[in-house]
Amino acid sequence: MRDLVFVAFLLAFFGMGFRKPFIFVLVYAYIDIVSPQRLTYLLLNSVPISLIAVGLSVLGWLAMDDKKDVRVAPRQLMIVALLGYCFYTTLNADFKVEALDKWDWVWKALAFAAFLPLTLRTKLRIESLLLFMILSASSIIIVGGIKTLGSGGGYGELNLMVANNSGLYEGSTISTVAIAIIPLIVWFMRFGTIFPPDWKVKCFCLALIFACLLIPVGTSTRTGLLCIGLVALLMIRDAKRKVLYLTALGCLGLAAVPFLPSSFTERMGTIKTYKADASASTRLAVWQWTMDYAKTHPMGGGFEAYRQNKIRYEKVATESDGAGQTTVDRSLEVDSARAYHSAYFEMLGEQGYPGLALWLTINLLGIFRMEVLRQRYRKPEPGQEWVAPLASALQTAHIVYMLGATFIAIAFQPFVYMLIGAQIGLDTYMARKREESAWRPLRKTKPALA
Repeated sequence: MRDLVFVAFLLAFFGMGFRKPFIFVLVYAYIDIVSPQRLTYLLLNSVPISLIAVGLSVLGWLAMDDKKDVRVAPRQLMIVALLGYCFYTTLNADFKVEALDKWDWVWKALAFAAFLPLTLRTKLRIESLLLFMILSASSIIIVGGIKTLGSGGGYGELNLMVANNSGLYEGSTISTVAIAIIPLIVWFMRFGTIFPPDWKVKCFCLALIFACLLIPVGTSTRTGLLCIGLVALLMIRDAKRKVLYLTALGCLGLAAVPFLPSSFTERMGTIKTYKADASASTRLAVWQWTMDYAKTHPMGGGFEAYRQNKIRYEKVATESDGAGQTTVDRSLEVDSARAYHSAYFEMLGEQGYPGLALWLTINLLGIFRMEVLRQRYRKPEPGQEWVAPLASALQTAHIVYMLGATFIAIAFQPFVYMLIGAQIGLDTYMARKREESAWRPLRKTKPALA
């Protein structure tokens, strides 16, 4: 029965795209984020719905969209260059068969990110994309929030509808994304036009923000806790009453502590004792192995290059007997084929120094360009009040991703590349509007022909 519901929904969704081709872009965003084919038992598993949505998006843009004043931003070219470089490393990968499995979805994420800004020609389209991204992610976040309230969750124990915890269904990844989209949800509470921010919309947004904050609790991920702290600090910039904001933040934090499940507080306690935690210790060992590997393989080893690592690390556990005496227990651990657990080291190991440099440039340039828009529209003209807050929200979401990426191998997470596409779309849209406003006065003063 659930399969039939998903099929009917997607057919209706695709059907709307034949009237408004931009909807195909939204269909792809939904499919790539939610992965409905993983939520069904049979009907969607054998159909390449993601590839169909991409194809229809491109065909719809070619056939129906206005190509006047098409702009290609430098970051789009960089994404294409990264795509080409990944293709090169895949051809020369240390594990060619395994590398092809990852290449199968990475190339679509990068190609779509380079194409996406071409379709974002209006404010309505930019807002529609961000709305679908948030609502698609919320279908996972709301489920996780409800289950956290019911059971308290636990590290690796919160069931997010699928058994395979890849993509956004992985605990640390959904924690990072859930916290990253909070500033965008706040923006929709103030400036949304598709759903005007009345009391019903604001109540839903507040409930969704609460669910987002519950995800790191339910998944017991340390990354999520760090992201909460970072987004709280970054949002101070846009708070009109900063003292009141900080006071409310502190009170809410103190009030939440008694209600946190023991599984969460125990997991967060390992931040201080990371040397005794196998997960943290293996990450440090894998990062060291990756740096050593890059010295002899500066161009990278292709996707899945981590499979050849062999690491040795020391676990150090400190115990107190309550009488003032402390016992230090050291044990030598040996492991192999451990994943990178960091997007930075993922890029270094798989794509080498050139790939890492290109990836960092794409991301840092996005943060810089959003800061340019924040400053340029800090004192906006009438009708442009929404620009600086949206640039700030996109920038904050991106910075939170960069923090989360320190501890998760999400260098090619499609959700983030859609976020980058939205940034480029906003940047090029506002550049077009500035040129139009500068051109109009010139046309008014142009003398009439005799």
